[in-house]
Amino acid sequence: MRVLQVLPALNDGGVERSAVEMARSLGAEGLQNWVVSGGGRLVDAITSAGAVHVTMQVGAKSPLSVWRNARRLSAIVDETGIDIIHARSRVPAWVGYLAARKARHRPVFLTTFHGVYGHGSALKRWYNSVMLRGDVVIANSRFIADHLRTVYGVEDSRIVVAPRGVDTDLFDPATVPDVDVARLRKRFDAAHRPLLVYVSRLSGWKGHAVLVEALETLLDLPWTMVFAGGHDSETLRKDLAARIASGPARDRIVLAGSRNDVPALLKAADLAFSVATSPEAFGRAAVEAGAMETPVIATAHGGSLETVRHGETGWLVPPGDPQALAAAVRAALADPDGARAVGRAARAHVLDRFTAEMTLAAERSAYARVLAAREARP
Repeated sequence: MRVLQVLPALNDGGVERSAVEMARSLGAEGLQNWVVSGGGRLVDAITSAGAVHVTMQVGAKSPLSVWRNARRLSAIVDETGIDIIHARSRVPAWVGYLAARKARHRPVFLTTFHGVYGHGSALKRWYNSVMLRGDVVIANSRFIADHLRTVYGVEDSRIVVAPRGVDTDLFDPATVPDVDVARLRKRFDAAHRPLLVYVSRLSGWKGHAVLVEALETLLDLPWTMVFAGGHDSETLRKDLAARIASGPARDRIVLAGSRNDVPALLKAADLAFSVATSPEAFGRAAVEAGAMETPVIATAHGGSLETVRHGETGWLVPPGDPQALAAAVRAALADPDGARAVGRAARAHVLDRFTAEMTLAAERSAYARVLAAREARP
């Protein structure tokens, strides 16, 4: 079984980490596999896993770029004998789909639906339709599976639900030395006050501005807030930095950018967040925090309704509501012992339902299904 994954880039985000985890799983079994992307900080993780990375700007949206990349990818397929093209995003999916049709080797094509894409017009629905053109569609949560049924009419028999999971060896509080925790808390001036952390790519819908607004009403409490993650555009980063700098909490909020020490940062934190204003398809931030025994406040829609049990493994608040968010933060900080108990329950919940091994097993079952369907064809 030779697998080629295709996605726009290899920077921060759940899509990227899912690709790395699959490459690592296939490589551990000695299976040849390839990842095609525009590059990024996780390329080394791909190659270290034993996969071959091919740099190609498969996220380029112009029709000419899509066609040229499809021709190049089809040549790679024929040269290497790829059996499966696994697309994790729409433009790369068009590239992969066209390459699969053009290649003489005829690989099977399947996708993982990692998000709720805009579908308000016929054009957008056609654009999204490439994600449904394989024999199987992988949904990264039950929420997305329901979305596929209700919005696109996909039959249950074609959907494989593979909730995202975390590497529970990497995200394990027992593996993070106390000295690393102390260093991080000192680095962010939180040695003697609560450390709050939001690990998320900076996008307009991820709720960073709402969280800033909520925290600005809590200046009577001690805390430091760290936003960790890359950004979709420099304009977004500058706008958020300006918003923070103009507010009363400017000395307490840090934009830390992309980091390689997320597990340690989460262990150091007293409270984590996953507060997107639009529904997360899954929302790794909540699960990664839970794996590190860090209680999380999340918005009550999308995948968070599956990953967070309100009052048990975290707290759910209405999306886009800074007042409700501030009240939840105040309540959590007022009861640190209770918050720690919630964090312990969160790790148990993750170990039971949301491990990378479970995700990979489900995705690999989809691989087996599409290969079997290919063999059964006349």
